Amino acid sequence: MKRMTALLLAILTLMHLFVLPAAAAEPPAVCAESAVLMDQSTGQVMFEKNAHKKLYPASVTKIMSLLLFMEALEEKKLSLDQQIEATAEAVAKGGSQIWLKEGERMTVDELLRATAIGSANDACTALAVQLSGSEGAFVGRMNERAAALGMRDTVFRNCTGLDDDAPDHQSTAYDVALMSRALLGHKKILDYTTVWMDSLRGGKTQLVNTNKLVRFYQGTTGLKTGTTNKAGCCVSASAQRGGLHLIAVIMHAGSSDERFSDAKALLDWGFENFESVTPQIDCALLPPVKVLRGAEDAVLPAMDPVAPLLLSRGEEERLQISVQLADAVAAPVEDRQVLGELAVRLGSRTLATYLLYAKTGVPALTLGDVILRLLSALRVRAA
Repeated sequence: MKRMTALLLAILTLMHLFVLPAAAAEPPAVCAESAVLMDQSTGQVMFEKNAHKKLYPASVTKIMSLLLFMEALEEKKLSLDQQIEATAEAVAKGGSQIWLKEGERMTVDELLRATAIGSANDACTALAVQLSGSEGAFVGRMNERAAALGMRDTVFRNCTGLDDDAPDHQSTAYDVALMSRALLGHKKILDYTTVWMDSLRGGKTQLVNTNKLVRFYQGTTGLKTGTTNKAGCCVSASAQRGGLHLIAVIMHAGSSDERFSDAKALLDWGFENFESVTPQIDCALLPPVKVLRGAEDAVLPAMDPVAPLLLSRGEEERLQISVQLADAVAAPVEDRQVLGELAVRLGSRTLATYLLYAKTGVPALTLGDVILRLLSALRVRAA
């Protein structure tokens, strides 16, 4: 009754069936100690070097802080025009800063600009204290969020990345890519991370983005640099061209130029050799499924939206779609009852699978339904 039959769609011509897989060019040599290139859409790692080695992240830490700030904005726990008063805890922060004075008031928007563009430790801490009551409480939330994202090799001890008094404040290139991907899911962050120069206090305080790629690299969307003696020079550099959004994480580079050179090389390689493709599903592949003893004779199959796939350039033409769909199902049919499966394949590899489910429920025939059908059939025969 519920026998599954395979219906194979040949979306390629015979010519295409014999095309060899497109091979990506060799990735560039990376000088930094650790690196990852990740596709933002799928989370797929395209390149890695010591991806899980624990290193000091310096101000790249602020990616997690900014992620929590963006989430707070969306949850209405912060508002951009909200005035925040700088506390002694925020003012005491060293390193890169905008020299907040205790009691000085700035808006959330101004503090976000200072944090994302100028990497200001005092501004970041002021936002953290406002949101959680203290930096310590905020750091607890940072670590909880990191765990939720699967950042297994990360420990945060502050919201800024200062590591002189935090020997175990560490992360990995892979974990940084994970939180970068999450942050880029909030489009509002681009209002800050793509700005090259800005100012505060009526033009008296100048902000210059520490990420030079914002000015020089086509399609840059961010994201954050970091530098300390322990960390060396780090960057999580993201860029978007066409439908492809990439994240290049560089950790413990020997110089600022080296981190940007490594990041640029990885991004260039990614854009030149890969593309983001959303498979097109022919509706003819999903015919109605017969319903036995149902109030309706058939039910239409449906599926969730198809997600983009990361492919080497030239591979799209070799994609194959296969469908397994029940010949018939017995009533009653529940709403979203599974009817089969659709798979997207490339050669022997299955790239994605989707459940095919009933678009609507179909109740079983009642005695009244049977009588009405008999009467209708009799009328047709009499006519």
